[in-house]
Amino acid sequence: MSVNNRKISNRIRVIHRYLGFFLAGIMFVYALSGITLIFRKTDYFKKETKITQIVETELEEIPNIKGASNITYNPNTGELSYTQMKPPRILDAMQNMHKATTASPLFVLNIIFGTCLMFFVLSSYWMFLPQTDIFKKAIYYTIGGVVLTLIMVMI
Repeated sequence: MSVNNRKISNRIRVIHRYLGFFLAGIMFVYALSGITLIFRKTDYFKKETKITQIVETELEEIPNIKGASNITYNPNTGELSYTQMKPPRILDAMQNMHKATTASPLFVLNIIFGTCLMFFVLSSYWMFLPQTDIFKKAIYYTIGGVVLTLIMVMI
């Protein structure tokens, strides 16, 4: 099986094209959630949310809640109130999808999406014949991208 085989090359191009159109929406959501995750330690995309819940009565200490402020606790009723900065519901859902682990059913989507992105990486080299200048430049750009990424990761 040769890389220059026209039939294989055309088949990969067709799969690349239609898979790309299918995944365009998913890529948009992942890109948007990834950009907003950069600001997760700030309150930039968050809004103040008041939360009230019932916990055990007569606790000796007020529960420690990460990121909570204005905490009030009524030991007689067990009512706990506090404010917390949270992203809007849709953005929170998108960020949770982006950060999904094996504990979440969304991890399957992450694996499928990652696998499709790997296909895009590999199939993009079938867009041009290996002996052309464009293909050789593509290899140089790929090496440049890998080197830049490694430098950024090491800094």
